[in-house]
Amino acid sequence: MEPMDIVGKSKEDASLPKATMTKIIKEMLPADVRVARDAQDLLIECCVEFINLVSSESNEVCSREDKRTIAPEHVLKALEVLGFGEYIEEVYAAYEQHKLETMDSLKGGKWSNGAEMTEEEAAAEQQRMFAEARARMNGGAAGPPKQPDINPSLES
Repeated sequence: MEPMDIVGKSKEDASLPKATMTKIIKEMLPADVRVARDAQDLLIECCVEFINLVSSESNEVCSREDKRTIAPEHVLKALEVLGFGEYIEEVYAAYEQHKLETMDSLKGGKWSNGAEMTEEEAAAEQQRMFAEARARMNGGAAGPPKQPDINPSLES
């Protein structure tokens, strides 16, 4: 029987984007150094194994704390437990940088119009989006809910 990971796919199905990984490998090396394709594939497999190892240990740390969601603190603790403590400071700095970049993109991104919404506006927007989603699910156009047609000639 094949070993399975958390999402139910075999370990052979787990991979990283080859083009992205090749680009990272090339960026990390001097320009005059070439890497054989077999060596690139091996490096990518090592990265996948490392991610599986850290994920598994993070899950163990999370479980020991009776939590159901792996938090960044669990990953940092897993790195320490696995003997990668020397990387914790750098990993934490990268995490903090990611948080800052994410917050900046959310502030200036499509989710913000420059002003905060009131609770009523947010609820109205949510209802509009639900209506659009329902219309798409039912095969209709994604427009605002139809208002009843009132034909003045039919009124009595």
